[in-house]
Amino acid sequence: MNPKQKNISRRDFLKIVGISTATTTAALVGCDSKKNPISGDRTAQGEVPTDQMTYRTNPKNGEQVSLLGYGCMRWPTLPSPDGDGNVIDQDAVNELVDYAIAHGVTYFDTSPVYVQGWSEKSTGIALKRHPREKFQIATKLSNFSNYTRENSIAMYKKSFEELQVDYIDYYLLHSIGNGGIKTFRARYIDNGILDFLLKEREAGRIRNLGFSFHGTVDVFDEVLAMHDTVHWDFVQIQLNYVDWEHASNNNVDAVYLYDQLEKRNIPAVIMEPLLGGRLSNVPDHVVSELKQRNPETSVASWAFRFAGTPEKVLTVLSGMTYMEHLQDNIRTYSPLVPLDEDEQEFLQHVADLMMQYPTIPCNDCKYCMPCPYGIDIPAVLLHYNKCVNEGNLPASSQDENYRRARRAFLVGYDRSVPRLRQADHCIGCGQCIEHCPQSINIPHEMHRINAFVETLKQGKEFGVSENE
Repeated sequence: MNPKQKNISRRDFLKIVGISTATTTAALVGCDSKKNPISGDRTAQGEVPTDQMTYRTNPKNGEQVSLLGYGCMRWPTLPSPDGDGNVIDQDAVNELVDYAIAHGVTYFDTSPVYVQGWSEKSTGIALKRHPREKFQIATKLSNFSNYTRENSIAMYKKSFEELQVDYIDYYLLHSIGNGGIKTFRARYIDNGILDFLLKEREAGRIRNLGFSFHGTVDVFDEVLAMHDTVHWDFVQIQLNYVDWEHASNNNVDAVYLYDQLEKRNIPAVIMEPLLGGRLSNVPDHVVSELKQRNPETSVASWAFRFAGTPEKVLTVLSGMTYMEHLQDNIRTYSPLVPLDEDEQEFLQHVADLMMQYPTIPCNDCKYCMPCPYGIDIPAVLLHYNKCVNEGNLPASSQDENYRRARRAFLVGYDRSVPRLRQADHCIGCGQCIEHCPQSINIPHEMHRINAFVETLKQGKEFGVSENE
C-alpha cells in the first residue's frame, strides 16, 4: 500500500455504517435468540473481591501491574443523538473504569484506531478522574496506512493529547508482522521512527517500549533479535489454550512466542486470551466438559487462568464491554489460582476438541474496517462461527435438524447483520486482507458465506419449500 494513501474519513465512515461495536453486539445473539447473548449459563456468580487482585512485577522498574489488564477496544456505545452512527457511552466507560480501579486493575490498553478512533479520548476522560499513580496506560503507534515520519510523529503526539498524560507507561509498535519484514522496516526503521521512540524513552516520555505481534515466525525472530540493541521492555503476543499449539493461518504457536520471550527475560503482555470471544462461546458439549470439571467457575475463567499462569506474563488483556464480564474476570484473578499440570493437559484436550469445529479465526478486532462497500465483516464472520458452534450449519436436507438449523441461520443472519452490510456486497477488492492480524482471506470467506446463504434461501434445492 502507498504509505501516503488517505484513509476514509471518520465522519464519512460513521455516516455509512456507524461504529461497529453495536452491530457486533447484536451478532452475539446469533442463531438462538432464546439464549442470553451475554451470559447464559456460561458465567459464574458470587462475591467480587476488592483487595485480592494478583499483581506481577515489571523487572525493569519493580512496578506492580495487575494481572488483569483492561483492553479498551470494545467500549460500550449508544446511538448518536443526531442519528449519525453511534457514539461511545462515556458514562458507561466511566463506570467500568471506576469499578476496575476500585477492584485493583491498573493496566489500560488502547490505540488511536480502536472504536473507530475514539477509544483514546474516551479512555483519557475516564482515567483523568483518578490519580495518575493509580493506573498504567498503554497505547500504540498504529501507523498502518500512512507511515511517513511526519504522520507517525503526529500520531504519537496526538496520543498524549487524547489521553491527557505527559508520559505513557507502555508504548507499542502496533501489530508488527502484517505485511512481513519489509512493511515493518518501512513503518519503523526507514523513516527513523524507532530511533525517535528510543530517544523518547530516554527522555522519560515513554516508560516502557515494546511491540505487539501478529505474523510469521521470521518477522518475530528478526525483530526480537533487535533486543540486543533496542532492549525491548515487553512484547504483546496472542496466547490462549487453542493458539498454544494450534495457531491458525500465518500466526505462530504461542508456546514458541512465549518461550523466546522467557529465554530473554522479556515480560509478555497477553492479547486474545478468549480468541475474540470464541473461548467463552464454545460448543455445548465442550461447555459440559468444562462445567463437569469445575461447575462453580465460568467457561471464560478457564481461558484466563491458562493465560495468566506462565510466570513471565505481566498482564492479560480483556476487552470488557459489560460489567458482568469485568466482574467475572476480577474473580478469576483475585487471586489467580494457577493451573496445575493435570488442568493444563485437560485444556489441551479441550483445544483438540475445538479444532474439530470449522470456525473462521476472526477475533473481532475490526482492523479490517471500514469496508469501502459498507460490509460489516466481523459481524458476518461472528454469526457464521456462532452457528458452527451451535450446530446450526446444515450441510444438506438430509441432516436431522436441517429445517431448524436453516431457519436459525437465516433469521439470525438478518438480525445480526443489516441487509446492506451482508456478505453479498463484497466485490473482492482485497483492501481488508493486509489489515487482518489472523491472515484471513476475507473476500474468499465473504463469497463462501454468501454462497452458503443463497443455497439455504433456495430451500427447494434441498427439498424444502421456499415458503417454509
